[in-house]
Amino acid sequence: MIKKYIAMTKTRISLLIVFVVLAVVFFWLDHIDVSFFKFSQDKTLADYLAFTAAVLAVYEICILAFTIKVRVHRGAPSEIPMVASLLRFGVGVMIVASFFHFMGKLSGSWVAVAPFVGLLLGWSLQAPISGLAAWILVTVKRPFRLGDRVLLPSLGLIGDVQQMGMMYTVLNQVGGTVGTEEATGRHILVPNAMLFSNVVINYTPQQADPFVLDEVVVRITYDSDWKIAERILMDAATEVTGEVIKETGHKPYIRSDLYDYGVYMRLRYMTLAMDRPRIVHEITRKIFDEFQGNPQVDFAIPFVYSYRMGIQGGRRADGDATTSNDTEATDIDVNLIIDSTGILGNPGTDQQVKEMAARIAKMGLLQAIVVERRLNGAYEVVAGHLRLQACKTLGWKTVPAIILDRKSADFPHCQHGIGKGGLSK
Repeated sequence: MIKKYIAMTKTRISLLIVFVVLAVVFFWLDHIDVSFFKFSQDKTLADYLAFTAAVLAVYEICILAFTIKVRVHRGAPSEIPMVASLLRFGVGVMIVASFFHFMGKLSGSWVAVAPFVGLLLGWSLQAPISGLAAWILVTVKRPFRLGDRVLLPSLGLIGDVQQMGMMYTVLNQVGGTVGTEEATGRHILVPNAMLFSNVVINYTPQQADPFVLDEVVVRITYDSDWKIAERILMDAATEVTGEVIKETGHKPYIRSDLYDYGVYMRLRYMTLAMDRPRIVHEITRKIFDEFQGNPQVDFAIPFVYSYRMGIQGGRRADGDATTSNDTEATDIDVNLIIDSTGILGNPGTDQQVKEMAARIAKMGLLQAIVVERRLNGAYEVVAGHLRLQACKTLGWKTVPAIILDRKSADFPHCQHGIGKGGLSK
């Protein structure tokens, strides 16, 4: 990259020297009346060539200065040819216009083309003039400022204002590549003229206090303890947004409403507009951890009364658990569970165990086994012999089981257990 800059600089310096020398030579020739050709009484070809060489020398000086600026500020080398092309266009216009001037026909040509040039300029400069007017209006009224987060609903854009130029406003895009409200580092150039025809929503109208109201919605089951759930939500918001509460004086609060499968609890709190995703994540994680560790509250999910009730309902539907006397499954050490049937180990049963283990590995244990408590602290399998063996095959240390305190003969589970050489799954 450095070699490229050096080579480019050497070329520019060489051209600059050539053009300066040519300008001096032609100016000297015109001074000693060596004109080659006269356009008019006081305008000669040498005079025109001297002017052209001088213009080209100024062009090379501008390119050299811009190249040094890009190098010093570690800019992109691709900026240099962009600026050079614009300057070349200007130089070309000046050279052509000066030729007509030296010919003495510039005024007549201008009268002929002026209407068309005016029409072209009026059409092409409509958007730039509107952009310039929008820039002035925003600068004076300041509906948003540098650093503000703005939303353009009609364009589907959210971004942080990085620059406000005469023609464009530069936004650091928020979202876009990710589904969040965090800045992605991609810059969006919005023409200022579009600000006249689009709604702009400012997320941070007060930069000193950039706070907005936000909410986290949690769905709980009808049988959850309302007060405990409310306390968990409030504690989570208070802990995470403690500094915001001190600055704003607004404490979190809850609004609730019913729906088909439970209760919507809407936790509302003041949050930092620019840090909203992190705060939502922290509050949600704390609520989830507390719900997981508290049996008195539960998340509601569609089509099933609750997760826990869904598991119990699955056991009832399979006919392998109690009904009115159904209890919560308890994790029991597999080494404490006795299977005294003595029928495991034959090839047919081994194949069934393998198939059962594959299903459990893929879907989980959807139905707990049923055991009977023994006086010595061990447990006897009543239903779920294959499931127990499959869990052992998978290396499980514990297995969910429903514990019966009475003899299995008193329960209908035995009908699904061992009978006439059969084996409960």
